[in-house]
Amino acid sequence: MNVSVTPSLLRGLPTEHRTRLMRLAREVDVPQGARLFEEGRRADRFWIIRSGKVTLDMHVPGRRSPVIETLGSGDLVGWSWLFEPYVWQLGAQAVTPVRAHEFDAVAVRLLVADDPDFGRAVEHWAGRVLAHRLHATRIRLLDLYAPYGSGTAL
Repeated sequence: MNVSVTPSLLRGLPTEHRTRLMRLAREVDVPQGARLFEEGRRADRFWIIRSGKVTLDMHVPGRRSPVIETLGSGDLVGWSWLFEPYVWQLGAQAVTPVRAHEFDAVAVRLLVADDPDFGRAVEHWAGRVLAHRLHATRIRLLDLYAPYGSGTAL
């Protein structure tokens, strides 16, 4: 696996941790329209997009699942694999053909548990993504479901 082509998201990890993580990656192709995961199901892997687009969606009873965010090259797809109970909090679908680095969540969690420095770096990296996704989800749901003028501008 060629580690010299580093997705931009991983640049937040120190070089030694990034190299260690990328050793666990395998390249995968995901066809357009394929579901990567469903909200509420077991989170056993994650991806870093090399090319293509993936949408994150959220189940809303009685309504069509709204798209929360669209992800592209360098973006992390999935963070639920790192936090118990390891269940997806959103759904994800490839809206174009996608080429990605795929990671086995159990293997990464074992490395995280085995090396505290690596673990802190990965948890901090995933935590930044999680904070961004929660903010994006909040904004998107306000856009979709709040009465006009009910919120304050950010």
